[in-house]
Amino acid sequence: MKVLHVIAGAKDGGAESIMRDAVVALAEAGLAQHVVTRAHNPARLAEFAALDVPVTLAQFDNFWRAPTSLAVQHAIDAFAPDVCHYWMARAGTFAKKALRTRSIGWYGDYYKLRRFQNCAWHAAMTPDIVRYIKGEGVREDRVVLLDSYANLAPATPTPRASLDTPEDAPAILALGRLHKVKAFDVLLEAAAGLPGAYIWIAGAGPEDAALKAQASALNIADRVRFLGWREDRADLMAACDIIAFPSRYEPFGNVTIEAWAAGKPLVVADAAGPAQTVTNEHNALLVPKDDVDALRTALARVIADKALARKLVENGARSYEARFTKAAFVKAATDLYARVVAAA
Repeated sequence: MKVLHVIAGAKDGGAESIMRDAVVALAEAGLAQHVVTRAHNPARLAEFAALDVPVTLAQFDNFWRAPTSLAVQHAIDAFAPDVCHYWMARAGTFAKKALRTRSIGWYGDYYKLRRFQNCAWHAAMTPDIVRYIKGEGVREDRVVLLDSYANLAPATPTPRASLDTPEDAPAILALGRLHKVKAFDVLLEAAAGLPGAYIWIAGAGPEDAALKAQASALNIADRVRFLGWREDRADLMAACDIIAFPSRYEPFGNVTIEAWAAGKPLVVADAAGPAQTVTNEHNALLVPKDDVDALRTALARVIADKALARKLVENGARSYEARFTKAAFVKAATDLYARVVAAA
């Protein structure tokens, strides 16, 4: 089986990490792969090189499309893939009509179907996105739920001293792009009412200055740590006490399954993805979006109630093992690719 992956994407981000994790898992399973992507993440490119996965670099410019179109075609000609997997909407616009029956469009959000007009198959990361695609008129047998998995390396807890955090202080970790949709402003407001709790925010983005100013205005800057974008997510998760995921908008949210895999209690807002994935009071505490008091109360409960924290961790681990492991992803992806080849 030979699979071509095509992704534009940002330098860092959730969907980009999911695609990287897919390539890693499939390489370990023995699939031949080739990637067409941008050059802006050297670490990701080095990881592909270490796995002996060839890469074709492209710009993915929406206005000057010819060079990227040619790069994709050259990769197809050289690699002769059995399946072409186009990750997200921009990549989908470069799918080749001649290989439509062998092409899959991947949805990490509610993308416009026309972006994948040259893809006969559609893979979605949540049941609700599956419902949306079918509602747009795609044949039911051409739409597949493809769960991601938590690709956490073996962890060595980040020393708290390196984060200027006392060993005995409750440490709450939040991960994601510093963007308004991630609602880190709500987390900071909640933290103002959690004396003694330290907040670690791992991410980069346009809200960086505004969030730091907010922490200062709330007089909690002395216990908030802005860590920037981190590649050592597993180590940070191992070091924290609670993972907070307050997003206003989240089609899926890999942080959910990463928290379960890391064995940490999760407090999460009821954005679409988490609301479909977690069970409140069972494997997470689910709170309303933009509700500072509810988020603060949930975090305080987990800090104070060790039995509750253990229950959330144990049930989260069961949920992870049932559906979101690397082995489960590899089986689902290879089953999908086999269906595509058989139908083509």
